[in-house]
Amino acid sequence: MTAPPPRRAAGTPPRALTIAGSDSGGGAGIQADLKTFSALRVFGMTAITALTAQNTAAVTGVLEVPPEFVTRQIDAVVEDIGVDAVKTGMLANAAIIDAVAERIRHHRLPHLVVDPVMVAKSGAPLLHPEAVEALRRRLLPLAEVVTPNLPEAAALTGMAVDTPAAMAEAARVIAALGPRVVVVKGGHLAGEAVDVVYDGQEVVTLREPRVETTDTHGTGCIFAAAIAAHLARGAPPLEAVRRAKAFVTAAVRGALRLGRGHGPANPMAALWPAEAFG
Repeated sequence: MTAPPPRRAAGTPPRALTIAGSDSGGGAGIQADLKTFSALRVFGMTAITALTAQNTAAVTGVLEVPPEFVTRQIDAVVEDIGVDAVKTGMLANAAIIDAVAERIRHHRLPHLVVDPVMVAKSGAPLLHPEAVEALRRRLLPLAEVVTPNLPEAAALTGMAVDTPAAMAEAARVIAALGPRVVVVKGGHLAGEAVDVVYDGQEVVTLREPRVETTDTHGTGCIFAAAIAAHLARGAPPLEAVRRAKAFVTAAVRGALRLGRGHGPANPMAALWPAEAFG
C-alpha cells in the first residue's frame, strides 16, 4: 500500500508543485511558476515535462522528457515533501498527459489547476494536436480550476470564442468535461482585460484595466501558478482566481523590457521597486 503524502508541518510554508516545461529565457514555464510561488510565500517544486530553447522572440527547440521520468519526478517530491496544490502547464504530448493524470489520481493530489498550454507567445506549438483529446478526457476531469485563453477554449470546445457571451458558453461546455471551475481568459480581446469564470452554477465576469504593453510573456503561467498558490494557502477557488487576476495585472504593469520580442511579465514586481535597478 502506498504511504499517504506527508502532512505540512507547523511553521512551514504551503507546498505547490508545477508540472510544466522549462523556458530557458526565464519568462514562462516552470521559471515563471517558481517566481510566482515564491512571491506568494509558497514553496515551489517541479516536475519538468520538456526543455525548450526559448527567448522572448522564439522557441528554437523542444526536447520532451520521457513520460516515465515525469512520473519519477512527481513521485519523488510527493512522497517526501508533500503537495498542497498542483499546477500543470506545457505537457507536450498525450503520453505525458496520461502519465501526469495517472499520478495525480494515484496520489490523490489536491487543488489541481490546469493551464492547457498549446502555443507559445511567439506562436510555436507546445502541445501535439492529437494530445488535445487526451487533455479533455484524462486531465480536465481531475481539475479544480482550468484556465484556457480564447484559442485554447476554441480548441477544447470546437466553438468560435471571440466575445464575452461566447466565453461564457465555452466555459459551460468545458465545465461539462469535469473541472469544478473554468476561467476563460479574454486577453486576446480588445478593451478591458475581461475573464469569464463559471463554477457550475453562475457566471462571474472579472475586469481589470488593460495595461498597454507587448511585454506579456508568461502571463498565462503566472496567472495559473498564482491560482494554485492561493489554493495552497486555503483560499476558495473564486477568491483564488480574483487574487490571481490582480497579481498577474501587477506583474504586467511591472513587466521587464528585456529581449527583442515579448518581454516577460514580472511576478516579482511587488518585491522589486523601480529604483532597485538604478
